[in-house]
Amino acid sequence: MLTFRRAFVAAALLLTIFYLTSTRSPSPTSSPAPFPQAAEADLESTRQASTTAASSGQTASDGNPTRVGAGRNRQNPSSHGQQPMRDMSKMTLYDKLAYQFPYDVETKFPAYIWQTWKWTPAHGEFNFREQEATWTEQHPGFIHEVITDQVAVHLLRLLYASLPEVLEAYEALPLPVLKADFFRYLILLARGGIYSDIDTYAIRSALEWIPESVPRDAIGLVIGIEADPDRPDWKDWYSRRIQFCQWTIQSKPGHPVLRQVVTHITNETLRRKRAGSLRDIIDKNVIEFTGPAVWTDIIFDYFNDERYFEMKGSAGPIDYKNFTGMVERKRVGDVVVLPITSFSPGVQQMGAKDYDDPMAFVKHDFEGTWKPESERHIGEQQ
Repeated sequence: MLTFRRAFVAAALLLTIFYLTSTRSPSPTSSPAPFPQAAEADLESTRQASTTAASSGQTASDGNPTRVGAGRNRQNPSSHGQQPMRDMSKMTLYDKLAYQFPYDVETKFPAYIWQTWKWTPAHGEFNFREQEATWTEQHPGFIHEVITDQVAVHLLRLLYASLPEVLEAYEALPLPVLKADFFRYLILLARGGIYSDIDTYAIRSALEWIPESVPRDAIGLVIGIEADPDRPDWKDWYSRRIQFCQWTIQSKPGHPVLRQVVTHITNETLRRKRAGSLRDIIDKNVIEFTGPAVWTDIIFDYFNDERYFEMKGSAGPIDYKNFTGMVERKRVGDVVVLPITSFSPGVQQMGAKDYDDPMAFVKHDFEGTWKPESERHIGEQQ
């Protein structure tokens, strides 16, 4: 006789069997909801333009210095797929960074905009709301972050947890400007996107910085010229004959230039710390330690590095002569170099045009730059 108790047990058993079979055998057409990810800038061109590069180090007929092989990291051909576990204890810092942040030129430019300042836009003493807002207005859909000093420390501890020497170097830097310089390289190496100083206006969207004729899956770094002092006494005013700008940089994660500049600053900082000379750094030394001078040197080193470029048949090194007086974009391997007008419009010298020029992309005011007056703006030296 089927009692109430037996009926209840039977019903519970059937429900249990149904639950177990339904959870273990999902429908082949169903899929779990994707985990939310940061938006990526869709910089893919609708036109698939073919480009070729000569193996010579001379300037090509279109004005672009040419190198073969920079479209992909020759040491780490691709970051696709899972990397095998490796013992990092005997690696150099450069190799550790390459392992932690692999470079894949074929990925998209991440849609991040990174800026740093003492306060966030929500703070009452934040005085750069107008400049900061232009980046959001010009880049809808991008993730735009203004990172304070306190947040920067915790963010870098998260990103560089496996690289304690990098964190030690960052925390040892004695001046705010040194940390601000170092942070831009560190965040772009780890996450990519755009870094721009807080006192910089976005005149045009980054989607317009690279022409459609250049395939986005062959470019990993976009830089501009800060100074091109074609004058006999240029050494009295500038550190380099051509100086690349570092107040605005666009990069894909892991780019070898960023890897090298982080390696250089880390090693030099720790060397000075061990020698007890780190506190001797003064404002005028910043440009050579973490600023545009060392940034420029490392970029030129990259352009002439046979690890990434085919150097056979080259007529000579790529140097300032390839970029002086340029008025259009130039491409060297996986790097696009913008003319002085793009990131330094309105300086009224060195061939820079005004803010309304089609090649003017950002406007830098230097109001929020932690640098001495003598090093601030190339247009101030007449």
